[in-house]
Amino acid sequence: MDWFKKERKKLIPQPKREVPDGVWVKCEGCGEIIYKKELARNLWICSKCSHHFPISSEDYLGILLDPGSFQEVYGDMRSADPLGFKDRMRYTDRLNENIRRTGKNEAVEIGTGMIDGRLVGIAVMDFQFIGGSMGCVVGEKVARCIRVSLEKKIPLITVNRSGGARMMEGILSLMQMAKTSGCLSLLAEAGVPYISIMTHPTTGGVTASYASLGDVIIAEPKALIGFAGQRVIKDTIGQDLPPGFQLSEFLLQHGMVDMIVPRSHLKETVSTLLACLSPESEGNGIQE
Repeated sequence: MDWFKKERKKLIPQPKREVPDGVWVKCEGCGEIIYKKELARNLWICSKCSHHFPISSEDYLGILLDPGSFQEVYGDMRSADPLGFKDRMRYTDRLNENIRRTGKNEAVEIGTGMIDGRLVGIAVMDFQFIGGSMGCVVGEKVARCIRVSLEKKIPLITVNRSGGARMMEGILSLMQMAKTSGCLSLLAEAGVPYISIMTHPTTGGVTASYASLGDVIIAEPKALIGFAGQRVIKDTIGQDLPPGFQLSEFLLQHGMVDMIVPRSHLKETVSTLLACLSPESEGNGIQE
């Protein structure tokens, strides 16, 4: 019967369409494949599961501050090698490599800027530079940013993302915890507001010092925040850790952070907090 017969057509090979590298990104939260430009338009937040992708210090400055208002200070400061440290490579070589790769001299940028017309001091860490670790220069720059806020009597904002103290500088890096904490005590005595924003991850000496001393502490959703790693803690106490331990949601429940704010509402929330904490500084809008 003819209708059982099927005409075989010769398949014509089609040219393979190449997808350029870096066009699509896989979400670590839900596995969704996302168009990179769409992700950037959404502030690097997955539209399906709200996973917050890591972003640079420039991105945070763009999200928080009024356009074109950031004025960096002490941007030329660079780390030395006081211990002559060497592991897989010399510390000086590692510094030079990170400076070349990131275009930054250190793991933090500090300066002043505007948030809805209100002048603030701001320090933003960048994890791409040696894991956002805090060495002597990072600690000194944060301390100087605190002093700028103190001298100008303007609120201080820090955006934190760090692997902790920088081991290549040994005890000198740990001293930055006391330095930054001491400077913040002067800020508190003067009644100048300080808002700390913790992003993923904020750990080690940064968590144990200035990042945890804000008048208000904000965390991004599902950010890892803690001092030591979970394996070290578990081995030390000899107990299993509770689900979600060290995530921002767990810390909110236990009073270690004040609120969890998605990146899309970060500027609005900080602006509202500043209006409550320092209403007299509203509209000071002049940068010296």
